[in-house]
Amino acid sequence: MRMLVGRQGPLKVFDEDKERLRLLFLAKHARSGGSPDAEDGTHAVYHHEMLKTLRSIGFAVEAADRYDALYERPDADFVVTLLNRGGFLNSEMLAPLLLARRGLPFLGAAPILRGLGDDKHLMKVVARHLGVPVTEWLCVRRGQEALAPPPFRWERLVVKPNASSASWGVGLFDSWQPAEAHARHILASGHDVILEPWAPLIDVAVPVIGARGPWLLPPMGYFPDEPGRLRSYEEKRGLAASAGDDPLRRIDDPSVVAAAHAHTAKLLGELWPFDYGRFEYRWDPASGALRFMEVNLSCNLWSRKTVSRSARALGLGHAVLVETILAHSLLRQGVIDRVLRVG
Repeated sequence: MRMLVGRQGPLKVFDEDKERLRLLFLAKHARSGGSPDAEDGTHAVYHHEMLKTLRSIGFAVEAADRYDALYERPDADFVVTLLNRGGFLNSEMLAPLLLARRGLPFLGAAPILRGLGDDKHLMKVVARHLGVPVTEWLCVRRGQEALAPPPFRWERLVVKPNASSASWGVGLFDSWQPAEAHARHILASGHDVILEPWAPLIDVAVPVIGARGPWLLPPMGYFPDEPGRLRSYEEKRGLAASAGDDPLRRIDDPSVVAAAHAHTAKLLGELWPFDYGRFEYRWDPASGALRFMEVNLSCNLWSRKTVSRSARALGLGHAVLVETILAHSLLRQGVIDRVLRVG
């Protein structure tokens, strides 16, 4: 499928629609009050901020933090669900599936697309099929044949759960024996495993939001003080003492921007429609190579993370970003029949 993308603009929901609509905000830390969590760190801060932002936009919003809020149809017209990591494999699909069963519109993407996007192996297969360059990989599912060293060349090897998020369960190894042991530990814990060669390259993310069609925001690069060091879960969740804001910078190199947007446009043809996502690549400045890594169709929208900071580079504040995404979702699912284009 050929996906046409172009510059979009921010959207607003009309006041009369805000007044009549009832929203349910479903997130693990929706009722936390905004304090960091001992396990999830700043994710709890993010959830509280989203609740406050939704209310500041002008919506009537109730908060819930458990899947059982969806076991019966909730008293809501629309659900903003961020309840992704539910403590069991493929939990990111449960809330969308429960809502689909009730016929209740929700923010994000269809359950089957969420499953595809969160399976790193399958998304690499899709990318390769579409002619998008990818990092080499090996995926081993639970119950498959015995582990063997990957067929590609590597000096250091990344071993992680195939559906890992925020670097949970990621290990970096210089030899096969400890890498194999970590892979077996992941499999024994109930997760599929994926192995990739490690290279000290630059991570590049292309945020995509819905705005009457896909709007590709400026690519953002991760430029740490110590190039080549693997980021940990503790750092990404603000649990490490040294953790601060991610060292992100807008990518201004025209050739990199063009390649990142061209690759993303190809991938969009298999995933659209959705409401927001982040397409991730690895860039080698020496050779100019840009290779697809993974996609997250329900990525972090916290004001201090990639999507919000990319939007900020265009002059869009957090509330404007969230309302644009929400307006697109409400419109595409028929909850509202009009939106107001800003600017």
